[in-house]
Amino acid sequence: MEFQAVLMAAAGGSRMMDLTSSIPKPLLPVGNKPLIWYPLNLLERLGVEEVIVITTKEVHKQQQFDTKMKLDMVYIPEDTDMGTADSLREIHGKIKTDVLVISCDLITDAALHEVMDLFRAHDATMSMLMCKMHDSTEPVPGQKGKNKAAEQRDFVGVDDTFKRLLFMANEADLDDELVIRKSMMQKYPRMHIKTSLVDAHLYCMKKWIVDFLVDNKSFTSIRGELIPYLVRKQFTSPKSDQHIKDDISEGQKQAPKPIDIFSYAKEDDLLNLAREKSFWNDHHGDMSEPYHGTKLRCYVHIMEQDMCYRVNTLSSYIEANRQAPKFLSTLSQEESLIHPRAQITDTYMVGTDCIIGSLTEVAEKSSIKRSVIGASCTIKEKVKIANSVIMDNVTIEEGCCVQGSVICSKAVIEKGADLKDCLLGSGQRVEAKSKHVNAIIVGNDRLMEI
Repeated sequence: MEFQAVLMAAAGGSRMMDLTSSIPKPLLPVGNKPLIWYPLNLLERLGVEEVIVITTKEVHKQQQFDTKMKLDMVYIPEDTDMGTADSLREIHGKIKTDVLVISCDLITDAALHEVMDLFRAHDATMSMLMCKMHDSTEPVPGQKGKNKAAEQRDFVGVDDTFKRLLFMANEADLDDELVIRKSMMQKYPRMHIKTSLVDAHLYCMKKWIVDFLVDNKSFTSIRGELIPYLVRKQFTSPKSDQHIKDDISEGQKQAPKPIDIFSYAKEDDLLNLAREKSFWNDHHGDMSEPYHGTKLRCYVHIMEQDMCYRVNTLSSYIEANRQAPKFLSTLSQEESLIHPRAQITDTYMVGTDCIIGSLTEVAEKSSIKRSVIGASCTIKEKVKIANSVIMDNVTIEEGCCVQGSVICSKAVIEKGADLKDCLLGSGQRVEAKSKHVNAIIVGNDRLMEI
């Protein structure tokens, strides 16, 4: 087994609490499939046979996983604030090989072998997947009239091949200028800085990185702390024991010895001997770095096209559902967008860009356009639904109009109500003939209208 797959599925979804307060983030429906289904499907199509799933008991309790892969479930206490690096430490004893780490909120049809081949070809410390940022022009519930908080960009530096990752820092961690190491500029005098890329949270990493994390507990996040650290350390020199001693002042002699990451990056003695004795390889081209380069080597595969979404905000959740009819036809070709057990009176009033779940009933003269309707929903006569996400077990009574909204499970919209660009929480009820615009209705004590 070359890689062990690790699926991170314990995140609470802090950036979309109006949705995740009632349903765990890994189980949020996208195209009527739980979010966690997408990375599992991706790994299964890759031929992975076993996955370590880091999640909570609540997620496992609510979801039955339909997969041929063997799932090794590792439960994280729900009341603990554990980051992704903390989670890797938690499963350290299970890691025997290099690892492939993937987040549960990634939806992509990326050819994962591109990322893995970079890792293999360059004997990389880490390789990762990045994709282009998606700019949604559709309104988001509760945000009209507010200054939309700009996403903090990543500044990503790559070489002329656009594969070697030279620099990575988040906008929030920078002052007014970018500081580039002189040692890096001497080796790579030309660097391309990109600010429109999104970290897809998919990484191939050496096993020794997990060993390093176990001994260095200052890291809590893979994406926010570990990856920038690895990229930065590529162009620093390993410190000798004497230099480490010199760095410790007289008053700090009892302080613990600083952890040197280079001491973990030990290569196989047999491999080194083979390289030294090899006469057929001139050590140029793709193999130049493993033979003559730095001890730490980071690479990135950038998806220029195709489909790649990180579902980590309300905006990205809505956009993923709007695109779901397109990508589900690729990822799950055997399934129909309209479930065969759905009962639709006037099928011609349902757009081809819609998804409708099992046992949902749509009465006469009701139109549905560019929307996802969950399972066991009841949509009565003369209802208009457009650009919306309707979760399971929702009731929409006659004459209602729902546009650009997210309606969570078991909600009820009474006769003649009108919702535009709203989020209606799980189990909530909207009164008959009421009108709501840009409202977030998630509880009796929480109603926000803009």
